[in-house]
Amino acid sequence: MPDPISIVMRSFNDGPLIENTLKMVHAQEGVGEVQLVHIDSGSKDQTVPVIQSFNPHKFFQIQPAEYVPGVVLNRGMRESTGDWVVFLNSDAEPANVHWLAELLQVARSDEKLGTVFSRQIPRPDCQAVYAHDYDRCFGPHRESTQWDHFFSMVSCAVYRPAWEAQPFREDLQYAEDDEWSRRLKDHDWRVGFAERSIAIHSHNYTFKQAYKRSYGDTFAVAAHSDTPPHHYNYFYTVGRGTLADAVKDWRWCAREGRRREWFHAIGVRFSQRLGKRDGYHAGWKHYERDSS
Repeated sequence: MPDPISIVMRSFNDGPLIENTLKMVHAQEGVGEVQLVHIDSGSKDQTVPVIQSFNPHKFFQIQPAEYVPGVVLNRGMRESTGDWVVFLNSDAEPANVHWLAELLQVARSDEKLGTVFSRQIPRPDCQAVYAHDYDRCFGPHRESTQWDHFFSMVSCAVYRPAWEAQPFREDLQYAEDDEWSRRLKDHDWRVGFAERSIAIHSHNYTFKQAYKRSYGDTFAVAAHSDTPPHHYNYFYTVGRGTLADAVKDWRWCAREGRRREWFHAIGVRFSQRLGKRDGYHAGWKHYERDSS
């Protein structure tokens, strides 16, 4: 009998979505026994009863104020077993019964892989601006292959020896997965992409939420980036950045027959770009980096 596969899942008020996620997790084929390690951050809706109805192998609850991503991720690794540990957000539903087998097949194909992440596809109600982002990050002709780095913790597998050498930082509230995966690469581990392992996952953020998320991401990036803060400015980061995003969004919206959503996309891009600029400056100051 093969060893059980540990799946670490985090949740917070995901009641409307988590049941389908758990059903699909337990429907996976070709992987043997699955043991769920669940950490909930004080959900007040039906999330906890739904989790308990699926009899998780381990279940922990913390208060919302206690939630620090790196702390929870490190705990998930300690509470799990096996060389490869799978992480899945509770609102990320496996698209089919082969999601896990496809992820582990890629993970086990190369002993220098430190982590492997799945492809993500948006839900049917996903707004155009965010659907475009999923296409850029995970699509068949994904733009992310041309970026200096890309990784997502939403659906991924982590190699225990890599984690033991490079655990998650516990002082970041955003972008902990980006920082960790970059650090893996700096220490000669590789990051893999399991294109045939597919999870359904998306969010329709408001302008305010888009700003906050972008702010948090670049706040965390400033903790380890060598780029001086003056490179994140209103003219290039916000002005030219929003314009460049708008051109790409127009092309995508036109191709997908979603032109009416383009003006909304411009508002989201402006919010993201402003958050990117403000977050980086605030993060640089917070981590007391040398501006010279």
